[in-house]
Amino acid sequence: MKQFSEISKFFKTEFPLNQHGLDELFSLFKVEKHAKGSILLKADSKEKKLRFLNKGIVREYYANTEKEININFYTKPQFISDLLVFDQNATTKKNQECLTSVEILSIERQPFFDLLEKYQCGKAFVECSFQKLLKQKELFEFNRITKSPDVLYNELFIYKPEWIQKIPQYHLASYLNVTPETLSRIKKRIS
Repeated sequence: MKQFSEISKFFKTEFPLNQHGLDELFSLFKVEKHAKGSILLKADSKEKKLRFLNKGIVREYYANTEKEININFYTKPQFISDLLVFDQNATTKKNQECLTSVEILSIERQPFFDLLEKYQCGKAFVECSFQKLLKQKELFEFNRITKSPDVLYNELFIYKPEWIQKIPQYHLASYLNVTPETLSRIKKRIS
C-alpha cells in the first residue's frame, strides 16, 4: 500500500490512531488522479471531501472577475482541504488548481466524521487541525502586510526552496503581489 505511506506517517506522528483505526480509515480513502490544469476546489462550493495530496503540485488562490491572487502552493504530501469549511459544511472562498498531474487520497465528509466519532478522537483531530491552520493563516497575513516582496522572496528561498524550483515565476509573482518583471529584479538582487 505504497499510496498510503505518506498519509500513514501523518497519522502516526501527528494524530495517532490505533492500527485497527488506521486500517479502517485507509479503507475509506479513494485514490484520485487529476490532470494538470484540473480544478480541485471552486469558490462558492462545499468542501465535500478531506483531500490529501500524495503527489504533484497544487496552487490555491482567490479570484474575482479581474484577477487571481495565489495564496498557497502545495508541493509536499499534506492535507489540502479547506478544513474550516470541511468541518462546518460551509462554502469556500478558495480555488485550487493542479499545476502538474496529481494524485490525491480522498475520503467523503460523513464517513470521516463517523470514524473519528467511533474512535472518540474527532474533536481532538479537528481542534488540532484548526490550531495549525489558524497559526499559518495569521503568520501569512502578518508577513504579507509587514514584509517587503524582497524579504518574502528571501524567506521562500530559505524555507520553501521547492516553490522557487517548481512553481512558475508568474504564480510566485502573484503570491508575492508583484509583477513577474519585479520578481525578476528581486531575484537578481538576492542572487
